[in-house]
Amino acid sequence: MLMTEAAALDAELATPVSLETVATPALILDVTKVDRNIARLRAHLAKLGTGFRPHVKTSKSIEVARRLFPEGTGPITVSTLAEAEYFAEGGFEDITYAVGLSLDRIARARKLVTKGVRLSVLVDTLEQAQALVAAAGDGGPMPAVLIEIDCDGHRGGVLPDDPDLVAIADVLRNGRVELAGVLTHAGESYNARGGAGLPEAAEGERAAAVAAAEALRAAGHASPVVSVGSTPTAHFAQDLTGVTEVRAGVFSFFDLVMHGIGVCSLDDIAASVLLTVIGHRQEKGWILTDGGWMALSRDRGTQRHPVDQGYGLVCDIDGNPFSDVIVEDASQEHGIIKVRPGSGGVLPKLAIGSRVRVLPNHACATCAQHEAYNVVDGTGRAIIGNWPRMRGW
Repeated sequence: MLMTEAAALDAELATPVSLETVATPALILDVTKVDRNIARLRAHLAKLGTGFRPHVKTSKSIEVARRLFPEGTGPITVSTLAEAEYFAEGGFEDITYAVGLSLDRIARARKLVTKGVRLSVLVDTLEQAQALVAAAGDGGPMPAVLIEIDCDGHRGGVLPDDPDLVAIADVLRNGRVELAGVLTHAGESYNARGGAGLPEAAEGERAAAVAAAEALRAAGHASPVVSVGSTPTAHFAQDLTGVTEVRAGVFSFFDLVMHGIGVCSLDDIAASVLLTVIGHRQEKGWILTDGGWMALSRDRGTQRHPVDQGYGLVCDIDGNPFSDVIVEDASQEHGIIKVRPGSGGVLPKLAIGSRVRVLPNHACATCAQHEAYNVVDGTGRAIIGNWPRMRGW
């Protein structure tokens, strides 16, 4: 009996893994689309003559990050110190931690610097600058500092003409902590629809960052780094004069929010979640799947868009979208597929055991629900790789 079970296990392990056999829910990544998306943005930025510091918060994967830099490694942006540590272990040595610095993380950030990482941290208050100066008093290595600039009222940062901008720089200089420059993020660009207003948002982002850098220079401070970026503005920027680098993150995968904003097509979306049909409620017009919000995330980023995609747009197993069919509702481990209300679409005939792929509203949130990517190359159903992704803070 034991030999029979062992033989069965060996046979199972020898079976090639594919979209038809992998356990669901499963996070699928089409690497051909990833490469195409990277090439598109790189080509655009090359025409504008600026540097590129991609944000790796979407993928949180060494394997994906290496596709950003075919030559090896390069400058990256992270959203957590855990990401910084993970990517540093993977050979990335030039890292910007682009979230306002919590004072209790200063010691942890310094540990990365002692390991040879060129780390920059983000501040927008005198208190943060003073805490960094106090830490530097022991003479040990310190991260460089970027001052966050508010370009559109979306999040943190100081305005380019705020006296605190120069005051923060003065504190850092007097305390012998390196000021690397300024950084801004046009978060309000996510409120655009169909591409309208994105060139203007990109110019507003650029102008605010450059004005802040010029104000620092006029006060006697160097500002070698002028960093801007969001996926929408990175693609719609027409002039980046005075900018030294652009950051963008979700561009490598894209998602339904980016589609609704007007940055990508549905065919550009590289990440999806593979689910299995487990039931029908014909009287309700439902198809039930084995993946709810634990697989898809709670993100409803298209809820305010002209086209609400529910918890995600439903495709067949090969990634071809069904017209106006969405995951309309979700519980923890169940997804409910329905025709988009008011659309006139037709529910597909999907037998029990059929498989579908769901395009995510927000790739960052959906991918964060999973431990690894099941990689396909767009030419068939074979899974050609399994790429782990890091988690945590």
